[in-house]
Amino acid sequence: MIDIRKLSIFNKMAKEGGNTVASHMSQMTGMETEMEITKINFIDVPDILKHVGDERQIGIYIEMKEPPHGHVLFLFSSQSAKNLAAGMIGDMGDTDPNASGFTEMEKSAIQEIGNIMTSAFIDGWANVLETTIDMGTPNFTFGPGSGTVKEIIGDRDSDMALMFDSRVHAQDEDIDVKVYTFPQLNELVGLMQQLEV
Repeated sequence: MIDIRKLSIFNKMAKEGGNTVASHMSQMTGMETEMEITKINFIDVPDILKHVGDERQIGIYIEMKEPPHGHVLFLFSSQSAKNLAAGMIGDMGDTDPNASGFTEMEKSAIQEIGNIMTSAFIDGWANVLETTIDMGTPNFTFGPGSGTVKEIIGDRDSDMALMFDSRVHAQDEDIDVKVYTFPQLNELVGLMQQLEV
């Protein structure tokens, strides 16, 4: 149960998470980057598997080691990952947007982008929740999105997650990114209850 006046905190968390990702990526890549969160959904964990589907996607997830504990997952298509990598690498190296695999340089750029996105998003949350959230090391997967979700949630089946539809706009490219967060909801609510509205 949460005070209805505090529901606006979810919007703040989404906005601050997105803004922090964009400003970190702009600094890292030199590209003017925006991250817009267009929608927030609460979704039952079993329904996420259907929602994510079995299409092969790049997944980057990171564990929160302090309240609200749980994981944050970014999912995007191979093409989106290639476009982001090409923007980050620029003229410095070999990228082929039409090749089916990834060059070593692309892989390393995607990894760096993943590090920035996951840790910046959690930093944004921590700002809104007026706390610090220690994090693990980002994990990378490439395969069916539903498989990545299973890896994260293990046998949790009675919980809900938050899903953010978002678009990262970088160097004239619009890249659709789905952000799923799997916090311990009771801990998240506890942190939100302490905030003044």
